[in-house]
Amino acid sequence: MSELRRGYLFGLGAYVLWGFFPLYIKLLRPAGPIEILAHRVVWSVVFVALVLAVQRNWGFLRALARRPKALGAITVAAALIGVNWGTYIYGVNSDRVVETALGYFINPLVVILLGVTVLRERLRRAQWLALGIGGLAVAVLTVDYGRLPYIALTLALTFGSYSLVKKRLGFPAAQGLFVESAVLALPALAYLGWLGWRADSTFGHVSTGHTALLVFAGAATAIPLLLFAGAANRLPLTGLGILQYSAPIIQLGCGLLIFHEPMPPARLAGFALVWVALIVFTVDGVRHARRSSKAALLGATPEPAAVTGR
Repeated sequence: MSELRRGYLFGLGAYVLWGFFPLYIKLLRPAGPIEILAHRVVWSVVFVALVLAVQRNWGFLRALARRPKALGAITVAAALIGVNWGTYIYGVNSDRVVETALGYFINPLVVILLGVTVLRERLRRAQWLALGIGGLAVAVLTVDYGRLPYIALTLALTFGSYSLVKKRLGFPAAQGLFVESAVLALPALAYLGWLGWRADSTFGHVSTGHTALLVFAGAATAIPLLLFAGAANRLPLTGLGILQYSAPIIQLGCGLLIFHEPMPPARLAGFALVWVALIVFTVDGVRHARRSSKAALLGATPEPAAVTGR
């Protein structure tokens, strides 16, 4: 099997697992969102520590300890992904899976917006058009919901900002997840201890299956991320960008077909506008990548020698 095909399999595996993640979150009831988040953090540390132990890959901690700015950036990344995870769990358990899917649909548009506002990047016309259509979609959905779709916007903003911080850090997936989870582990353990002291913890008190599912949260978090890292190392950015839409499509399907959440006409119109914006964004990205590759190829091709006449 070629590395490219293996990359697509890894990427599809990651996004399919992320797409069906609402089914897993629903199984964790009656645990509340914060308890689920705390277990996700703690067991992620344990699972990734085991992975790193097998790989004998602990040298990065010594190097990281000598980089206080990197530690600060990791703390920011940990806070962002913690808010993202908590919002996602809350959205799923409050029967708003469709809105969580919307958050990951509009995430690419938020990344563009962050590029303009934070990195001072210049956008192409098609990117401005995609942003404009996306803004109109949020306005339509706000009218439909009677409020801002705050779950979707929080998911998109936190994950977009998290991606920006991670891009600057350049940490491998397993190492990054371990350190980020370790930053969140102390407050997570404190919260779980407080729940236990109040006799409100569901861990070990509902059923053996429920306890096992909470423990599995670490693997459920880490495995798709490691698959994604394997895909990112093998696929061109355009291929990875197109694959990313499979996760919210599956989440949307879960919300509509499995959990029977409503999709009134106005909401469908808002989603349709988001999809139009994503089509504009994706087509422009593919064209730009092809033009860049062609320009690079032409630049690398030596010019033919001139023919001189007598």
